Amino acid sequence: MTAHLPLPIFSPSLDPALERVDIELPQGRAYPIWIGQDLWSNPDTWSSLPKARLALVVSNTVVAPLYAKKLIETLGRQYERVELLALPDGEHFKTWETMNLIFDRLLECGADRKSVLFALGGGVVGDITGFAAACFMRGVPFVQVPTTLLAQVDSSVGGKTAVNHPLGKNMVGAFYQPEQVVCDLGALQTLPARELSAGLAEIIKYGPIADMAFLAWLEDHLELLRQKDPLALAVAVKRSCEIKAWVVSQDEKEGGIRAILNFGHTFGHAIESGLGFGEWLHGEAVGCGMVMACELSCALGLVDQAFVDRMRRLIARAGLPTRAPDLGVQTYLAHMSHDKKAVGGEIQFVVIDAPGRASVRRAAKEVVTQVIEHCVAL
Repeated sequence: MTAHLPLPIFSPSLDPALERVDIELPQGRAYPIWIGQDLWSNPDTWSSLPKARLALVVSNTVVAPLYAKKLIETLGRQYERVELLALPDGEHFKTWETMNLIFDRLLECGADRKSVLFALGGGVVGDITGFAAACFMRGVPFVQVPTTLLAQVDSSVGGKTAVNHPLGKNMVGAFYQPEQVVCDLGALQTLPARELSAGLAEIIKYGPIADMAFLAWLEDHLELLRQKDPLALAVAVKRSCEIKAWVVSQDEKEGGIRAILNFGHTFGHAIESGLGFGEWLHGEAVGCGMVMACELSCALGLVDQAFVDRMRRLIARAGLPTRAPDLGVQTYLAHMSHDKKAVGGEIQFVVIDAPGRASVRRAAKEVVTQVIEHCVAL
């Protein structure tokens, strides 16, 4: 797949206090991604949002006690009424039933079409809240306020919203863009090490699909990232958002190049579904899925084994699993057949055509089987 717009040059020099990345969409639509420190308590962060009587902050039972009070106090200067809804925490609660709790609260509060939803949390909260905003009264404004590294660099950006189905991850959803994304880097300081590693998986993926200079920077700065160094985090979050904005601006609804953002996800989603949602974190499954996708790329003759080994070492250094769980080949194939990239029942994979360039391709079942068996036996 060939991009039509030039990717902005990677520059690791920036202001960790405040950076901005813009997503440009068709028909002149656009919104900013704010990246910096202490953004939630600054009224200027929220001043350009639509005016409304009611704001509903949707969070979860883990994040709300940490950050909801600060956000609600700031939003209270702009909105007449600010309500909080704390959903149960965990990927296994990313369901239609949980989303219905948002509709219940909105109706109980007398929400209207101008009411604004704020998704305060990780990817699960962001996805559910965004989908609820797309559905309620056929669409109300919402804002992404991601609190995990994974959400800041991936799930909060680009307008994908969804809930899971027992037969597949994110199978029920909508493309629905937020008014803005606010990445307060201070929230990452309370992130558990496992959650931080999960976010690093979504950062690492941007290198092999688009920017090998960024991949080399990650190799040199991975320990600083795992130590939550503020400047290193600011660089990684901004570059990840720049690459995702570059892709989404060209292909909002995944008709072409946007599919490359799913590198590692076809295998990864099969792992999540096969083990049971929540057994592995999404980023852990994607990390292992990237190893499997690299092995597939090598089996197809697109990259050499040295590249595969390089990626495996980096993913392992990030604290992510690199050996695939033994679900059985047929279980992998069955779950991958439900992948959203599948066409006419044929599984398609994001592969690395060459370091820094990716595409979507079919692969013979025999080759995929060999890759799965090899990655389980590693």
